[in-house]
Amino acid sequence: MQHVLRFLGHDHLLAKRISGKRYQQTLGVHRRFLSLYYFASYEIVANVYFPGALGQLGRGLAKILRAKFGSDNVIMSDIVKPDLDIMRSGPYLYADILDREGLHNIVVTHRIDWLIHFSALLSAIGEQNLRLAMKVNIEGVHNILEVSRTHKLRVFIPSTIGAFGPTTPLENVQDFTIQRPRTIYGVAKVHTELLGEYYHERYGLDFRCLRFPGVISYETAPGGGTTDYAVQIFHDALKTGNHDCYLKPDTMLPMMYIDDCLRSLTEMMETDEANLRQRTYNVAAMSFTPHQLANMVRKFVPQLRITYNPDSRQQIADGWPKMFDDSNARRDWGWSHDYDLEKMCSTVIDGIRRLQQESTSALPIDYDVEVKQALDLHRSSGEPGEQKEIIQQAGQS
Repeated sequence: MQHVLRFLGHDHLLAKRISGKRYQQTLGVHRRFLSLYYFASYEIVANVYFPGALGQLGRGLAKILRAKFGSDNVIMSDIVKPDLDIMRSGPYLYADILDREGLHNIVVTHRIDWLIHFSALLSAIGEQNLRLAMKVNIEGVHNILEVSRTHKLRVFIPSTIGAFGPTTPLENVQDFTIQRPRTIYGVAKVHTELLGEYYHERYGLDFRCLRFPGVISYETAPGGGTTDYAVQIFHDALKTGNHDCYLKPDTMLPMMYIDDCLRSLTEMMETDEANLRQRTYNVAAMSFTPHQLANMVRKFVPQLRITYNPDSRQQIADGWPKMFDDSNARRDWGWSHDYDLEKMCSTVIDGIRRLQQESTSALPIDYDVEVKQALDLHRSSGEPGEQKEIIQQAGQS
């Protein structure tokens, strides 16, 4: 029979799995003695909370962390009504990241150790909703960092390809380079990176951050990001055989399949802090253009036809890197990707076909529509002449 002993007072709880004879935990047992005696079989166990959990990354991460730490130890939250599968899989809460006291309450009540912050308005959507983007992407981050500092949490906040701008050297972009983004989404992410590093230097906060490229998956619908053409093209190929791309055919951007993305996150979170030589890292897998992606998709869906009608997102993409240099992540904590372009395309197409065959209820969730409905339903009067904004808690890029 296995028991888990939690040693309180450590920043990140170590749980010792003890097999064989029953072991009765008693107060006053010396921690070091137990660590030496059961050193051969230990693993990290943490209570994890992540707001914005119904976006592109949150659902997949919840499955991974609940398999690792147990369903009851992973708390999801968002501002939209979850489906039954989410409710049945483990704890789910309604939470507004602009409500700092509410966040304190969650962390204390559920004895949280790790906080993974996914709430954000994406690049293209943020440009259309500047005031709300500033509240969610900047004020929300302030709340997350303060709550994490107060309760001595390990906190992860993702950054993005959008943290760079047109003056950034676009080839083989390194961790430390010119950034100067031109979108509120990118400006907020640079603010997050620097503020997180400040909290680490001043308060010792265990802040961790990865700059993700465009993230490709099939279980959630595109969420309004500049790189989301690389998700939509698969659905269009299988549904209509036609895709109208809002970027030019030669627009090269770094991308990553979601399984690699989530694995990079969990591996970094589990890395001993002593191995981290910096707080923000690039992670990468592949780079391609819409034309290259379309040609690869045609290997699996030959009837695909694509047209190109660049819109405002083209200007955003033109200021983003073509390739990431992630050599520091590979050196410091052993990052390595699994998916190249062909393997990713094969996996995504097979996944969409499987979902279509299982049932219509299993089709990708249009998270943008869900959030818009939540905004419309929950918007209420605030100060005279203003309205209280309910936040969108979304995915990446």
